[in-house]
Amino acid sequence: SPRLASPRLASTQVDFDYCEAGELCDRFVLLRMMACAIARKHGCYASWMPKPMKERTGSGAHLNVSLHDFESEANLFKRTDGQAGLSELGLHFLGGVMRHLDAIVAVACPTVNSYKRMVWSPPAASSSAEAQSGFSWAPVYASHGSNNRTNAVRVPASGRFEIRASDSAVSPHLASALTLAAGLEGIEKKLTPGPSRGYENLYERSYERSQSGGGSDARLLPRNLGEAVDAFEADPLARVVFGERMHTAWVQFKRAEWQEYCTHVSDWEVARYLRQFG
Repeated sequence: SPRLASPRLASTQVDFDYCEAGELCDRFVLLRMMACAIARKHGCYASWMPKPMKERTGSGAHLNVSLHDFESEANLFKRTDGQAGLSELGLHFLGGVMRHLDAIVAVACPTVNSYKRMVWSPPAASSSAEAQSGFSWAPVYASHGSNNRTNAVRVPASGRFEIRASDSAVSPHLASALTLAAGLEGIEKKLTPGPSRGYENLYERSYERSQSGGGSDARLLPRNLGEAVDAFEADPLARVVFGERMHTAWVQFKRAEWQEYCTHVSDWEVARYLRQFG
């Protein structure tokens, strides 16, 4: 069900009804293929680049997660007391996700361009409220909290949570598999997700951090593809989920992509530095 997420930025959000994880991943891949095919038919193209325009918000592909019991038909993440938030089981699942969040981010944000989306920028002289605030509506910190879109993981309602880092270039099957494995580890080991950031505006925290030169107690997500690949390689669960050969191949492929970007001299660099020191 498409809906306009932000009239100022002309961002359209497409929602799927919830279903089994593998089926939902297939739906997302079909959506990308279908959009591209229809666009080509009309002499256009549909871009799934996470951050194609500097002054606009990027394209996310948020993962909404709940756990269904086929015997009781119950949502196991939903609290039985009717209160907001997650059940004890749901919190343990979230604890596993938070432990492995950097590795999940690597496959949920798998391109160099992905990390141009997950930034905070200083307030700009612009007529739009979003640009003035520097808000990108994508996470900066490895945090979780209430119905708060500045967190990497938010809990918008009782019985589910949303991984907001994931972007439109995601390989949904890989990201979902790693998320599920992390959550099941959390349940098995009774992990906790750590303190909730609640409704704290973490973009304001980013501004304070930029002014003070650090000192924040909130951990940053990987800031680029290189950091994300390092986190993925170091995470033992990622190796188990992918298997040894695929894990090695994925790391090599993505590290080569990052290295190619690092050695590329951009137009921005030439324009800024070519005559600067003469």
